[in-house]
Formats: sequence, C-alpha cells, structure tokens
Amino acid sequence: MSQPSDIEIARSVVPAPIQSVAEKIGVPIDAVLPFGRDKAKVSLDWAVERAAAPKGKLILVTAMTPTPAGEGKTTTTVGLGDGLQRIGKDALICLREPSLGPCFGQKGGAAGGGYAQVIPMESINLHFTGDMHAISAAHNLLSAMVDNHIYWGNELDLDARRIAWRRVVDMNDRALRQINVSLGGVTNGFPREAGYDITVASEVMAIMCLSKDLEDMRSRFARIVIGESRSRKGITAADIKADGAMTVLMKEALAPNLVQTLEGTPALVHGGPFANIAHGCNSVVATRAALGLADYVVTEAGFGADLGAEKFMDIKCRSSGLAPDAAVLVATARALKFHGGVARANLNEENVPAVERGLANLERHLENIQKYGVPTVVAVNKFSADTKAELEAIERFCIDRGQPFALCTHWAEGGQGAELLAKLVAEAADTGRASFKPLYPNEMPLEEKIETVAREIYRADGVNFSALASTKLKALQEQGFGDLPVCMAKTQYSFSADPELKGAPQGYEIPVREVRLSAGAGFVVAICGDIMTMPGLPKSPAAEVIGLNERGETVGLF
Repeated sequence: MSQPSDIEIARSVVPAPIQSVAEKIGVPIDAVLPFGRDKAKVSLDWAVERAAAPKGKLILVTAMTPTPAGEGKTTTTVGLGDGLQRIGKDALICLREPSLGPCFGQKGGAAGGGYAQVIPMESINLHFTGDMHAISAAHNLLSAMVDNHIYWGNELDLDARRIAWRRVVDMNDRALRQINVSLGGVTNGFPREAGYDITVASEVMAIMCLSKDLEDMRSRFARIVIGESRSRKGITAADIKADGAMTVLMKEALAPNLVQTLEGTPALVHGGPFANIAHGCNSVVATRAALGLADYVVTEAGFGADLGAEKFMDIKCRSSGLAPDAAVLVATARALKFHGGVARANLNEENVPAVERGLANLERHLENIQKYGVPTVVAVNKFSADTKAELEAIERFCIDRGQPFALCTHWAEGGQGAELLAKLVAEAADTGRASFKPLYPNEMPLEEKIETVAREIYRADGVNFSALASTKLKALQEQGFGDLPVCMAKTQYSFSADPELKGAPQGYEIPVREVRLSAGAGFVVAICGDIMTMPGLPKSPAAEVIGLNERGETVGLF
C-alpha cells in the first residue's frame, strides 16, 4: 500500500489551536497575533526580548550536494525536532518560508514531507502571512522612488547607466531577467536598461533575515547602495529618502511566524532567501528568539553544505553572534548514486558501486564542516527504493571513520523514525565540543575571501575573475567595504560552478563573472558561472497540475 501524498497527510491532521502551541513554549496570549486558527505572528517586541536571554543549543541541518529533487533536508529538520520531543527534550524548529517560484516550478512545496511536515502545509507554501509580498513591495517601492527621483530633476545626479538596484517578483520568470523601462515617451521617464530578480534574492529579504530588531532593519535599509552618481559617488536608499517608508511596509513582516509540525512541535517559519543565489538562512530574529524559548533549536540552511552551511557560518553567525553547537549532514543513497555517475532516471535501481563512488561527495562536506569546529552527525534519510546493500555501504563508510550516523525513517514514521538521530544530536550538542570559528577574518580582502571559499570549501585550484568583477572588487575595497563577508552565488548541483561536475571534482577554477554590493545586508555577492538570480520555469512546471478539486481544495502541491 502506497503512502498518501504530502498534502493528504497534512489534511489528515487536525492542528492544535495556535494559541495552545504558543502557550507550550511560553509565549503569552497578548504576544500572539493570530492569522486564522493555525498560524500566528509572535510580537516583534516580545521576540526581541526573548532573544536577549538565550538558553538553548543551536543545531544546524545541512546536506550533501543534492539531486534536482532535493534530499529531504527540511523533512529531516522537522523529523529531528519531533524526534527530540519524543525523547523528552524541549525542542523548537526554525525554518525558511518557501518561495512561490519553486512551488509552481520544479521542486514543489517546501514544508517537509511525508509524516515530517509543518502545517498548515498549503498556506505555508502559498501566501502564508504575506511576508514575501511585503518584501516585494518594499523592494519595488525603492525601485519606483529611484526612477521617480530621476524623472523629477535628478538632484543627486544619479547615473542611469550605473543603477544597480533591480526589481523583484516572487515567481520564476526568465523573460524579466533583462528589460528596458520607461519606454513610451517623455511622461514615462528616461529609458534605461533594468531587470528583475526573484524576491528571495532581494537585498530586502537578506536584510529582514539578518536584522536584530526594527531599528537595525531601518538602518540597514538606509545603507542600501542603489547606484552611483556621474562622479562615481555611491547613492543610498537614505539619499533617496526611502528607508522610512520601506520600514513601514516591513514592520509586521519582521515578526516571526509560529506554526506547528504534524506532531505538535512548535516551529518558527520566517524568511526565505535561496542559498544558491542568496545567503540561504531563516531570520536572526526567529533563531535568537527560539534560543530563548527552548533547550534545543533545530534550524536549516539551503542546499548543500558548500552553500547553505558556509553562508550560515560565515554570514549569519558572523553578523549575529550565533554559534552552532552541532550540525546534521543529510545524505541519501540516491544522491550518492547521482554523484557516483548514475543518471537521474535510474536512481531507483540498486547500484552499490555508484553509492561507494558518491561517498567522496559526502566525505568532502564532512571535512568542510569540521573546518568550522562543529561536531557533526550524518543523517541517512531513507527512501523506499533504497536497498539493504546500499545502506550498508553508507554505514561502513561512517563506521570506518568513527563518524556518528543514524538511519532515519521520519518521512514514513514521523518523529519515531528520527529518535536515534535525536539522541546522537543531543549528545553532540551537550558535550560542548563545538569550537566555532568562521572560515576567514573580516580584515581579509574581498578577493582573497572569495578565493578562500573556492579553495577551502569547493576545493578549486583558483578563481577566474572577469575583468568586470575584478574592477568592482577593487572599487569596493577602496570604498571601505572590504571588511564584509562574501556571499557566493553558484549552482547547487556541484562543488564547482558547473552542474555537470558531480561527486568531488578537482582540477578546476571557479569563474566569477559579476560582483554585487549588498551594503545594507552586509555582504558582497560573487556571481559564479551561469547561475541566474531570476530562475526560469522547467519545460513542465508544477503549475500545470496545481488546481482546485470539486471541494475547493488545492491539488497538485505535492
């Protein structure tokens, strides 16, 4: 008998009233701002107050390099939270909000899977509490004010050729990557080239996720550099006088969102930057508040550890003062086969030699996490097509290296299937063995930071900077932005910038074609290879099968 779909499982559970979920973690009723019966925002003032007294252990869930369908990292995060509760631990989960782009594109929903989900699944995957729309509105308000400033005389002498601030929309739409604006005559402004990014790549998203409180967010908005004057002076959002209005639009969005798992474990779902083109972590406000509410806080960072975990350590932790007590590295037999040379269409067929070849990818990720001084547990997320021989090959690999690991069945069994993982993770976090340190110091020049990530994490021989990227890096260094960390934008399917280089590739360079400043967020983005900050839809997007049934229920959302 086959397992019901994710959405069928989610609908089969009657969620507890959100006020009782809040009460479970000590949130008073007057700090709960309900959005219906099953989701709420936690008052920002109260969340910030709780963040000031952290007591919990922070656990990061990351993964090996994934297949295009993903390896169940969010599912494992949810399963681990439920597993910790089942073994008597006080646990809280912190997740990112899904983007509409992937929901209607390739990956489908991002609220976990099987019996390890956060609910209400449909709402979380769609409009939720409106945070994504607030981010889009605040971002595009600044875009509108930039062009309006030029239209009404351009007092700041803004050079229309050097405007770096693009527009955003929360949907995969490749047609908007490069556009012309203000066409149609004098009344529409001065024509120029522009473009769109997806909302999750917006600097406004990054700012929301890295801000400690409302004033910190406003000051970060003020520092956004939207372009340069004709004399090459940087022009900020404060110069355009947009930071106050942007803060007004984002006031409610900065408050974290409270939901629950299928088993009633509280979860803060807040912020959703992609890790392949942005910094890939949920909000600092949510994570810090959670640490003041629970003994164990389980959070995740997007895609493989070369992206999400690296940015969690080098950007989020550096900016916020957070430090993980333990990490979980999610691996699957199918991803190991994928990196062992098996085509995606054949991943359900047993292939032990391919699993063994693919273990080089897992080993490199383990080595990389160790560079940050964080004890790690491997979570083998079991799929129904996995064979005993394949799982035994992974087990031998871990035993031979003295690497703690757990075979996990939370997708099929919920928290019960993650109890062993929970015990190992709690033990790793409680030992106090973590000695977190970022990969590079603040004072290292920007170019060297990029080279350090490429060499130490990707194991590249070096970096090939385009002339444009080199010039931009030199300028940013001279302008006083050299102390900022770097945010690498590259494919999630390889350590390299080439998605076809599977496993643990060597003997290659990382091509950096473009560099963008995110002064408000507090990092510099290095865009590598062919990665796009506005994705496109696949040939057969999920949107083709999403709709409503005769009862008015959403179908097709996985």
